[in-house]
Amino acid sequence: MAAAEPVTLKVLAKELGLNVSTVSRVLNDPAGPDSKWASAQTTARIFALARERGYTRNPHAASLRTARSNMVGVIVPRLQDFVLATMYEGVDEAATEQGLFTVVANSLDKAETQRAKAEMLLERRADGLIFGDAHLTEPYLEELKGRGVPFALINRTCGEHLSVTCDDYAGGRLVAEHLISTGRTRFGVIAGDPTTSTSQDRTRGFLDVMREKGINVLEDRIIHGGFDAAAGQKAAIGLLAHPEKPEAIFAVNDFAAIGALGVLQERGIRVPDDIALAGFNDTPLAAGVNLTTVRSPMHEIGRQGLQTLQHLIGGGTVASTKLAPTLIVRASG
Repeated sequence: MAAAEPVTLKVLAKELGLNVSTVSRVLNDPAGPDSKWASAQTTARIFALARERGYTRNPHAASLRTARSNMVGVIVPRLQDFVLATMYEGVDEAATEQGLFTVVANSLDKAETQRAKAEMLLERRADGLIFGDAHLTEPYLEELKGRGVPFALINRTCGEHLSVTCDDYAGGRLVAEHLISTGRTRFGVIAGDPTTSTSQDRTRGFLDVMREKGINVLEDRIIHGGFDAAAGQKAAIGLLAHPEKPEAIFAVNDFAAIGALGVLQERGIRVPDDIALAGFNDTPLAAGVNLTTVRSPMHEIGRQGLQTLQHLIGGGTVASTKLAPTLIVRASG
């Protein structure tokens, strides 16, 4: 008689319709049926089937799963984005110094892709995750926190989750104070993706200074969209459609600012004589087109993001960090 097929985690996961990693974490959690790796209902289903099928935990396999892999997963919207690529270089540099290695994945700024990539990294035993693509409403991050997965955010913040970012609010204030000092009184804002902290915080810092100085920036002069050049072009066209054109435009991202610059140049508008223009991040392209901008310490954000995650994995007490921005004044404003 042939021997019965052993009941493995893979067998259980297939019958339950769950990821093997989820079933593994629940059954190997010291908390037992009180495991936080899955919902109470799912946990109960896993334990019930394990008992029914006579599953026996493999101590050797369990020890392999609980050992440190020294691998950190990093998820970014697009690695071709200079800002995220520079932050990742900082992450990888700090990881190498600590004897760790990193694996980077693109989410394309989509929640479902972010989840899929993160779960694949965890299945490959990543010790922790770094997210560069967080959105302000991020249920998956709450889920990971509940499961006890160590992670840190760079580039963007989300609620109270651990993060290392630029002080974007302060950066928005720097731009506003500078543009006001040049005598401008009518302003437009190319505000980026409103579901992100970078968009919200940079815009809020800018507008707070305007209010403090008694300057009213009308709602229809604040245009949301994306962070790329195409979004900047579209927003600039919208701003120029008003009878009273802005005297200065703040784009919360250099690429959007460069897109706007192209529109201004095509229409024969002199920058900064007719309309001043400022961006954010200080990418190499900004210097190439003499764009006034805010320098974000991108590389250092990545380095500190990795160091922060490492402290968290080691059980240390860590707090979120905001690094200081610097205003870089060039010919555009």
